[in-house]
Amino acid sequence: MSPPALGQPVPDFELPATGGKSIRLSALRGQAVVLYFYPKDSTPGCTLESRDFRDQLAAFARAHAVVLGVSRDGLSSHERFKGAECLPFELLADEDEALCRQYDVLKEKNLYGRKVMGIERSTFLIDGDGVLRREWRKVKVEGHVAEVLLALQTL
Repeated sequence: MSPPALGQPVPDFELPATGGKSIRLSALRGQAVVLYFYPKDSTPGCTLESRDFRDQLAAFARAHAVVLGVSRDGLSSHERFKGAECLPFELLADEDEALCRQYDVLKEKNLYGRKVMGIERSTFLIDGDGVLRREWRKVKVEGHVAEVLLALQTL
């Protein structure tokens, strides 16, 4: 399956989420969705990025958007991370990597001299009709959330 293309509807998905929920993309129609993929709970860059989304959540809500974080971590890890950082949005557990593969965010990385597969920090902006409007790959954390918010506000 090829990754979602700009200007095209994205395939529906359903994943387990924090708070004992299951999130189905199609159930969020009518709202924009900011889907951000991050490598691992409670690591420095992922924590900073999640805090930035947390701190700007009111602005995303005013723009009628839902923010969802996705990693391969399990729900218990997500719950600890969400609680420790007071994240007011849900984190999705993609333990089987199906959504990561669908969005083509799994990339080979070097970890202490070893080649491993990991999530390349990426964000996708899906409009209220389920159409992919923007994507950011190889994200650098600093300034990223502000850039996503600006793109959302110009939809």
